[in-house]
Amino acid sequence: MTTNGSRPRMVTVRVQRFNPDVDEKPYFDEFQVELTPAKTILDALHEIKTAQDGSVTYRRSCRHAICGSCAMYVNGKNILVCNTPLRDKIDEEGTVTIRPLPYLPIIKDLVVDRSSFWEQYERVKPWLIPSADVPEKEFRMSSEEVAALNKAETCIMCGACYSACQVIAMNKRYVGPHALLKAFLRVLDPRDMAPSERLADVGDQDGVFRCHTIFNCIDACPKDLDPTKAIETLRKLAQKRQAFEAARRDRQRMLNEPIASS
Repeated sequence: MTTNGSRPRMVTVRVQRFNPDVDEKPYFDEFQVELTPAKTILDALHEIKTAQDGSVTYRRSCRHAICGSCAMYVNGKNILVCNTPLRDKIDEEGTVTIRPLPYLPIIKDLVVDRSSFWEQYERVKPWLIPSADVPEKEFRMSSEEVAALNKAETCIMCGACYSACQVIAMNKRYVGPHALLKAFLRVLDPRDMAPSERLADVGDQDGVFRCHTIFNCIDACPKDLDPTKAIETLRKLAQKRQAFEAARRDRQRMLNEPIASS
């Protein structure tokens, strides 16, 4: 991309730097990067690290079948830098400002410690707890049930919603929208045998009732998921857990039966 058909247009990329071993507080370094039509923010970081400053540190596993690790705070919003064009984030001063995800301890530069993120994820037991009575061929689920599960299952665990949540900023004991979305996935899965246990686990003051319904998690999600709606659903189900558990038992008795076609 050139200016007046001759000189390449240069963009200032401001990268927050911080090494807790030597720095008292974070600071910014500025780098000049040529703007080209296909260049993403991750491409710009690669260029900076390769050609300008090899000490710039960031996390990514992009294009290695592990999506979600390159979430960063760019111009005031959590995004995935691997699929965000650099040109889309240039401000009026011709600058793109990159910070690490908020509310999480910084390991170095743009790399944050996600220990609390994964601990809360594990807390909700995100794996399926199936019935011992497994059908010979397949579980018979309705198309509506499959659609609901697929929607939640597209979460890539990037941490964007978790880091955007203001409740997390105040209370690291809060389960978080990412984990509650996975709990929602399992609670609504008719094959799962522990909906009552799951609802009991998330139905406390560090779970679904801690959410302030600010919707930051929805704005931050790069997959356009709706953790807030999932949390509201879990909240309602937690309030009538016993009735839900009875309905689940009735539904499981029909899992081996063919779905009636209309």
